[in-house]
Amino acid sequence: MKTRSSPEKIAFTVAEAVASTGIGRTRIFELIKEGQLEARKLGSKTLIPAPSLRSLVDGLPIARRTAA
Repeated sequence: MKTRSSPEKIAFTVAEAVASTGIGRTRIFELIKEGQLEARKLGSKTLIPAPSLRSLVDGLPIARRTAA
């Protein structure tokens, strides 16, 4: 049986961005205000383009393991 793959998301709502990244809602809005995260408005809905969210996460510093 063939399954249909869903199309790749091109934008996320703030709630979806929070769920996808683990970054808090307030911090998402701060990043938008600071210009570190791109956002678009559609009526009252805020949409975050997937490439902008990916770029933000990819640009974060790599966590280094510390000695126990």
